[in-house]
Order: sequence, then C-alpha cells, then structure tokens
Amino acid sequence: MFSGCYTALITPFRDNEVDFEGLEKLVEFEITSGLSGILAVGTTGESPTLSWEEHNEVIRIVVEKCKGKCQSIAGTGSNNTQETMDSTEHAVHVGADAALLMDPYYNGPSSLEIRMEYVAPVAKKFPQIQIIPYVIPGRTGTQLLPEDLAILHKQYANMRAVKEATGNIENMKRTRECCGEDFTILSGDDDMTFTIMTDPVIKASGVISVASNIAPKAIQDMTTFLNEGKQAEAEKLMIALKPLFGIVTVKTQEETPYGTVTCRARNPLATKTLMAILGMPSGPCRQPLGKMTKKGIEVVLDAGRTVWKNNPEILKPIADFFGVDIEARLNNESILAGLRYDQY
Repeated sequence: MFSGCYTALITPFRDNEVDFEGLEKLVEFEITSGLSGILAVGTTGESPTLSWEEHNEVIRIVVEKCKGKCQSIAGTGSNNTQETMDSTEHAVHVGADAALLMDPYYNGPSSLEIRMEYVAPVAKKFPQIQIIPYVIPGRTGTQLLPEDLAILHKQYANMRAVKEATGNIENMKRTRECCGEDFTILSGDDDMTFTIMTDPVIKASGVISVASNIAPKAIQDMTTFLNEGKQAEAEKLMIALKPLFGIVTVKTQEETPYGTVTCRARNPLATKTLMAILGMPSGPCRQPLGKMTKKGIEVVLDAGRTVWKNNPEILKPIADFFGVDIEARLNNESILAGLRYDQY
C-alpha cells in the first residue's frame, strides 16, 4: 500500500501567516520529483502551532494538488481524540488517501489507552481512509506498543501501516513479528531508512522524510533502489545524502556567562533554515521555535556546501525549479541575516 518516499512537508510562513502561495510551489516541486506522496501538516509542518482552520486549509490544498499524481497523507493527530476525529473527517471529505495519527503528546496515555481511546475510534468511524499511527516517544512522551498495533491491524482493514520513529531496532523487529508480513513499516527517521529497509526482519518499505523537502528525487530514488534489491546503488545515494540527514536535529555547545550549555535546534528549524538559504519558500518557524545559533548555522551551511560540492545533482532540481544560484546562495553572508541569533 505504501512504499517509497513521502515528504513530511514543512509549512511555509510569511509575516507569521501561512504562505499559501509558497505552499503550492513546494507541493509542485515535490510532485515533479516523482516521489510517492506528501504528508501535509505532520509535526514537521508545525501542526501544534497552526490553528485548525489553517491546518485544514493546508491539507485541502495539498490533497487537491496531489490528486492523480501521488498519494496524500493528512496529519490529523493531536492529544485530543475529538479534535483528531474532526480533522480526520475533514481529510476524508477532501479526499486524502491516509491520515497520520501521532501518539497523543503531553497527556501521555498508556499504549492500551492510545489503542482503545484514540486510534480505534478513528479507524472505526472512517473505514474509507487508511490510518497510520506515528510512533515517536522522544517527542510525545508515550508510545503505542507493537502488541497494541497488532491488535488494531487485526481489527481494522484500514490499519495497515505505521510510521516508526522510535529509533529502536528491537521495537521495529517486534512490530514485524506481531503485525505480520502484510503490514507496512515506514521509517520516520531519515538516517535510519537504509538500515531498516535492508534489515531482513524489519523490511521497511519506505520513509516519511524530512530531508526530502530539499532532496525529494534523490531520496525517492534511494527507496526505489532498495525496494528493487539494488542495494549498492541505494548505498551510494545514502552516503551522498548523509549531510542532509544529519541536520534534522542540530546540537551545538554554546557558551553562556554561567558555563557551557547544549543547544538543540529541533526539526523543522534546521531544514527550514537551509531551505531559506537555498531560496525555497519556507519562512521562519512559529514561536516558540526561533532561530539557530551561529554555530548551528555553520552546521547547516556545511551540510549544504558538502552536498553541493560532492553531489550537485542532488540540489540541482532546486536550482532548476526555483531559478536560484545554489553556489551563490550558499556563500552569501547577507542571506543569513534574520536566520540566526547573533549571541546566545
């Protein structure tokens, strides 16, 4: 049902409003790459900071532009089951192929509660749309376990896939053991995609990717090669893409008047920063996410420059589609104004 690369699309902003014109351009760029599909308003799309009116409009636009060209997934999860029901109803109405339900963050229900009070009611009410749980305990503080996932898969025909972002290989193997061979595991971490697609037990079939906001064709090609058994060709692409995979989260050591602290620029901050540098619609993140530090910006620039130097074909589609000079933009100090904090 699901295989290849699905871009977890960022939500572009301008003057703290959703940049709908920029959004349409980003969707068109992704579609031209030939990728499998697009996820609208996942957490990479900053779903917790969008109003539900904005949220639903972004989903509508993405779904309409994807029709007949690639699959569309609507991010409809929250930590409130009724909100998720309402959002999923909208996704069904506009024709999305699937709905992604992240585990409920902050209030932290047990796996049993996630299954019975969150995923099951949605899967039961909307049998016409595929429901994809999104398991990411590092961001939510809770987890739908493989055992409960398997029960859902057995009970509901529209429960056939999971976005796996636990970072735990044994958990993924347990998911395959419990859910069986007819169940789809999609990587939720760019840097683990190659590993879990080649693992003979896990057998993931694709990725819901952050880095494909920047390099959709290369990541789609990598997953296609892996699904075709062309591991050597896929490995070359994986190595070339590593710098982009490495900036999904950027950690730096920063000096304060009271000593050194670790600063963690979390997704989608670094990705949106590189997109802005490259001349793509992105805008800032919504508060409380802010800017990157000087050291963080250097990590992002180094990733972009490394890919451009060693494998320019990965970034060339951006130059062609958006009409930008990648080399010039990666070395233009003035572009960095407004993208970083001048001091910690």
